[in-house]
Amino acid sequence: MLGVSAGASNLLGYLGNAPKRSYQVITELATSKSFYNPRRFVAGGHLVDVKWLFEESNRRFPLDLDTVFSSIPFIAAATNVATGRPDYYEVTPDNIAKAIEATASLPLAYKDTPCFDGGCYTDGGVADSIPVREAYRRGARDITVILSHPLSYEMPTPKAGWLMKKLFIKHPNVGRAMAQRAKNYNESLAFIRNPPKDCIVRVITPQESFPVQRLTMEKALLDIGYQMGVEEGRQHVSRIKGESLYQQEECHFC
Repeated sequence: MLGVSAGASNLLGYLGNAPKRSYQVITELATSKSFYNPRRFVAGGHLVDVKWLFEESNRRFPLDLDTVFSSIPFIAAATNVATGRPDYYEVTPDNIAKAIEATASLPLAYKDTPCFDGGCYTDGGVADSIPVREAYRRGARDITVILSHPLSYEMPTPKAGWLMKKLFIKHPNVGRAMAQRAKNYNESLAFIRNPPKDCIVRVITPQESFPVQRLTMEKALLDIGYQMGVEEGRQHVSRIKGESLYQQEECHFC
């Protein structure tokens, strides 16, 4: 199982068989000023405090790590600040704190640079927002992709690529990766829409009216997005099982 950025964080609740944990983390913690604080950012601190969110999530909503790591390998992607390329690493009980911090470390918005296993990292979404091609490279031939944008979405090419390079002058390869992010994202979408003949790609994707963005804080909108996601998940499982109805009792993530 491959996850990137907030998607990797959400996978913890799924792998830990903890229904609604991600919903609670997002609506109760990720909307707080301890996590998102523009005034703190203006004063030179984090806009988003990724480490606090992980630690507070585990304090408020502890995970059973034996359950998390009892099923399939969990791979997270992070962008190596030295190379600007994605590194894919297996999340383990020993590295989970640094691994999740690294994959979700929004560049510029999070001031720390998590380092572990010989590398220093920023958000995995910089170099590989949708790691479907990495899953294929690793041998997966029946792939399910969960997107946070409608499948019709195409990431626009930044009009000021030079600005990205200037903002990341201390890490020029990260600047180059940011300038190429839209191209890489859209190439992953092209792979999803037209996978190789030996591969099936299934997609769980929100409707065009999905109201949630990266830093949406309004609970009413988050609730709408959550319900839309649950419904898309039910429909996905129904399609796989060939059933016309899907009972909520069978759905451990609902």
